[in-house]
Amino acid sequence: MRQIICKKIDLHLLTAATGLKKCKTTNQSQGAGLAFPAGQTCLSGERIILNNPRKRNALSLSMLETLRENILTDVDGEDLRVIIISAKGPVFSSGHDLKELTSTQGREYHTKVFQTCSEVMTLIQDLPIPVIAMVNGVATAAGCQLVASCDIAIATEKSTFATPGVNVGLFCSTPAVAIGRAVPRKVAMEMLLTGSPISARDALLHGLISKVVPEERLEEETLAIAQRVCQSSRPVVALGKATFHRQMAQGRDAAYATASKVMVDNLALIDGQEGIQAFLEKRKPVWSHKSEKVHD
Repeated sequence: MRQIICKKIDLHLLTAATGLKKCKTTNQSQGAGLAFPAGQTCLSGERIILNNPRKRNALSLSMLETLRENILTDVDGEDLRVIIISAKGPVFSSGHDLKELTSTQGREYHTKVFQTCSEVMTLIQDLPIPVIAMVNGVATAAGCQLVASCDIAIATEKSTFATPGVNVGLFCSTPAVAIGRAVPRKVAMEMLLTGSPISARDALLHGLISKVVPEERLEEETLAIAQRVCQSSRPVVALGKATFHRQMAQGRDAAYATASKVMVDNLALIDGQEGIQAFLEKRKPVWSHKSEKVHD
């Protein structure tokens, strides 16, 4: 039987009157459904689970291709609001499968591995919807890169993060792209040059992750953030996320010019005007989740 190395669960859930309600699964693999607390509603979200714990959820070429496929599925659907990436087992991801990086595989295969990995990492940041990493364990090398590439990362107190490639003769140059943009340069260099792991608390301190929680509250806290994202207008979130990444790559003056133009564009959206009118009228906004403009 074919092993499912990356499975996808739909987070779609209507408001439950009492208690918790499980979410349906979108594949035939086993696993508990997800639940939002009573009284909360999320139009649609998806949870992608790295599901190869025997191999420490290594980002093999097959895993990367499956991850990319799952990320892209329904990404343009108007109902999709958020994606959560988590993992089965004590290791979030150990990074690339070193068995695929031996000389027997050859340069062409190695090139494909790193190109695919880079495509997945950039895809996460280029998506119009937020991606949340839900980490409960070890994240090393490309696994740490995956965490750094997500828009938000929630981790348990026991989680650790490292780029140990230097210790096996393969410097973590591609993980350094994402990590070096998430943490201060000297912190990144210490991680890269020593391979030593940092704790979840230190990862939070340096900006690699967003929040540290007790293990028993990881899912609750992650879903609460996902739920909050779901309450916002999809086109407004998409515009804001894209602009954030664009202006971060620019100098100060260019960044202000970019952001100022986008705020004017935002005001032209139907949902941009709906939000302002709702605030002035002291009511909750009713989002259209459409990208149409109300004026030029």
